[in-house]
Amino acid sequence: MRTPPLSRRALLTAAAASVTAAVPSQASAASSSARPAALAGFRTVGRVKEAADGSVQYTWPGIAFEGRFRGTGVGIVLDDAANDYDVQIDGETVSTLVTPGRTTFWVEDLADTRHTVRLVKRTESPWAVGRFSGFVAARGGRILPAPAARSRQIEFIGDSYTAGYGNTSGTRDCSANGGVDRNSNADLAFGALTARKLDADHQQNAFSGRGMVRNYNGSDPGTDYRTYYDRALLNVAGDVWRKPRAWRPQVVVVGLGINDFSTPLRPGEPWAAQSELIAAYTNAYHGFLDKLRARYGGSTFLVVSATSVSGTAFAETTRGIVRDRNARGDDRVGHWYYDDPALDRLGCDWHPSLHDHRIISGLLDQYLATLPLDW
Repeated sequence: MRTPPLSRRALLTAAAASVTAAVPSQASAASSSARPAALAGFRTVGRVKEAADGSVQYTWPGIAFEGRFRGTGVGIVLDDAANDYDVQIDGETVSTLVTPGRTTFWVEDLADTRHTVRLVKRTESPWAVGRFSGFVAARGGRILPAPAARSRQIEFIGDSYTAGYGNTSGTRDCSANGGVDRNSNADLAFGALTARKLDADHQQNAFSGRGMVRNYNGSDPGTDYRTYYDRALLNVAGDVWRKPRAWRPQVVVVGLGINDFSTPLRPGEPWAAQSELIAAYTNAYHGFLDKLRARYGGSTFLVVSATSVSGTAFAETTRGIVRDRNARGDDRVGHWYYDDPALDRLGCDWHPSLHDHRIISGLLDQYLATLPLDW
């Protein structure tokens, strides 16, 4: 099978992420009960940092805000000049906001009844912070209490595949049709698709170009995905995401290794041979799984995933990691390998297309159906 050449933007993302951008003031988190009434009517899906005024800041892809209102329209209060968003009313996408900046975007002329509203961040922005300040009702309407959290929860950890990098393009060279950002939609990546089918809340903690120990083509040495995983705001060194008490995913799907193994080692990298890279990757992966197990407890099922890249090292190594965990007595760690001859890789830079993400999501659905999940 031909190995896709990965990935121009992965290098740009890695370089940009090492630059700390200016971010809004980071007040200590306030409880939802302390929010001003105008900002109380939404719930968040994904990692955010909450400010004292009730607004939230964020950088990870796939962040979503969900609310309910009665009336003929709703305003969405945003401050973000870097990202694209979809606006969904009653489950249908009614508008796409391209780098909206500081604005209140209005959806109007709706039937005067109850509606749901959802705002979802399509793009990655490890170097730039967005801010959401709530939903406001049109004249004569009102914001209703936020919808309840879903009982099912899934966390997706990964790279550009998990982020939905370039998935809407339809052509591998997307330089002439808007570039990667205009052609990415995290909400249509395989993880988000599976979460919707299961009616699950999810986190999409993805960072293009990053690997478990080695980034794409050896870029940005001295950092890797683990450098950033514990952060709420990716561009703030030392930032720590405070896990909400209610976030206890029944499943965590880890997809890290494409960037570790898809390109040959270069002179000057820390590993003189692939065997040394495999040993470092294996050791780091076990440490990462230990972290997840400590954070989420013994009942969470940890899925170690792999797919087709150059050679067989990625899949063989991850299978070995799972065998080791199982041999140590942890039977809630499994291996999911996904590939399909129908994958066309027509996303930007040979990434999965929308067609491919639907296939991958279906494969994940089938795999999850085999697990002893209590949900």
